[in-house]
Amino acid sequence: MRSDSIVIIPTYNEKENIENIIRAVTSQEKEGGPEGAPAFDVLVIDDGSPDGTAAIVKGLMAAELKDRVFLVERSGKLGLGTAYIAGFKWAIEHGYDYVFEMDADFSHAPADLPRLYAACATEGYDVSIGSRYVTGVNVVNWPMGRVLMSYFASKYVRLITRLNIHDTTAGFVCYRREVLETIDLDAIRFKGYAFQIEMKFTAHQCGFKIKEVPVVFVNRELGTSKMSGGIFSEALFGVMRLRWDGWFRKWPRKKMKG
Repeated sequence: MRSDSIVIIPTYNEKENIENIIRAVTSQEKEGGPEGAPAFDVLVIDDGSPDGTAAIVKGLMAAELKDRVFLVERSGKLGLGTAYIAGFKWAIEHGYDYVFEMDADFSHAPADLPRLYAACATEGYDVSIGSRYVTGVNVVNWPMGRVLMSYFASKYVRLITRLNIHDTTAGFVCYRREVLETIDLDAIRFKGYAFQIEMKFTAHQCGFKIKEVPVVFVNRELGTSKMSGGIFSEALFGVMRLRWDGWFRKWPRKKMKG
């Protein structure tokens, strides 16, 4: 039996991390999933990594993790947001009920996946966020300047959008299938980390229930960070457009049960 949950991991030059993160994710256990099914499957969206990341994934797919690990290869660096959109569409097409976003570099702890799953599958939330800031600042090994930039960027987004989420740029998220089917994924504009803000804002505007689950974010030990000042600039300036949309755009609504 197949899992009801899939973890989407976008990659570009992650050969140092990819096998270990896949093994860590697929070895997790959780309560409340389909009886006899594995806990989490993995979908890697690789943007043409020249370091052989995709070949490592294919090796795992051909060996002991067949039918647990899947790969979508793209021709080049097309942006984080488009990678997740491609992954969301793939997950919907293949019938997964819970769809996760997660980094490849262990900054998001695989052991936290069951907690995000429980928030949606057991507690009734539609979106759960692995939040660095809901209980303070839970970040390890980041330079102080980067911590402050990230923290106050989230504060700024919260102020402008009136979105009651402490970690608006978080990239560790679980979505119920209904959320991704309701949102017009082709209308999501941002491609960098502002994509994370736009997805949360859109889910909120559509009437979905969101919970922040406290996690500890640990800076990568292997490989190279893809973060840049331009990514934060997109997030900072793009929220004004989101706020405007919040006033004037007609949003699809969560279907009421019963």
